[in-house]
Amino acid sequence: QVQLVESGGGLVQPGGSLRLSCAASGISFSICAMGWYRQVPGNQRKLVATIGVGGNTNYAASVKGRFTISRDNAKKMVYLQMNSLKPEDTAVYYCNADGRRYGWSNYWGQGTQVTVSA
Repeated sequence: QVQLVESGGGLVQPGGSLRLSCAASGISFSICAMGWYRQVPGNQRKLVATIGVGGNTNYAASVKGRFTISRDNAKKMVYLQMNSLKPEDTAVYYCNADGRRYGWSNYWGQGTQVTVSA
């Protein structure tokens, strides 16, 4: 059974930092593109950052220069380092594993809340 478990969310003041982690199990992690998405109530889930099998990264314009995505294939972990957080970064953050290129499916974690507020 595929599981993606996020952790590291919480309440932080504007300008602060958080590091999200996602632990994957039951999946061939090294062949999956991994990503972080976020969603606020009433809105669609939106891409924050992705990291490919080869380590290539892609970021939403709104987070470029502030957020960094990374992965550890040996530990089956993906991380999102978030710096200089803004109130508009407040959302539920979801971990994604996309293995469709190699015959797997697209998987989601349960989400972790990030709130940026003074």
